[in-house]
Amino acid sequence: QVQLAESGGGAVQSGGSLTLSCALSGDTVTRYSLGWFRQAPGKEREGIATINVRDVIVYRDDVRGRFTISRDNTKNALSLQMNSLKPEDTARYICAADFAGRTYWGQGTQVTVSS
Repeated sequence: QVQLAESGGGAVQSGGSLTLSCALSGDTVTRYSLGWFRQAPGKEREGIATINVRDVIVYRDDVRGRFTISRDNTKNALSLQMNSLKPEDTARYICAADFAGRTYWGQGTQVTVSS
C-alpha cells in the first residue's frame, strides 16, 4: 500500500523560507508523477507544482520563481523548497502521487506565514 508522509511545515515570517518533504513508502517514487497542492481555510485545494515521470515540471504562476519542486530518488521522496514566502502562501500543503490513473494523497503539513 502506497503511503505519503509530509514534513517540514511550520511558522515563518514574510520573506522567509521552508523546505517541505514528502516521503513515499510502499513503492518507488520514480514510477509516479508527483505534485504539491495546498488548501487554505474556506478555499478549494489548488495545485502548486507537479513533476512527471520524465521530470517535466509545471508551476502555478504565483509560485514560479519562488518555489522549487524536486524528486529525490535516493530518499524516495518529493521536496518543495519555498523561498520569499508571503502571507497568502499560508495553507495546508499536501503531496500527491499518481500512477496509472490512481492518485494517492498525504495528510498534509501546515505552513503559516505572518506579515
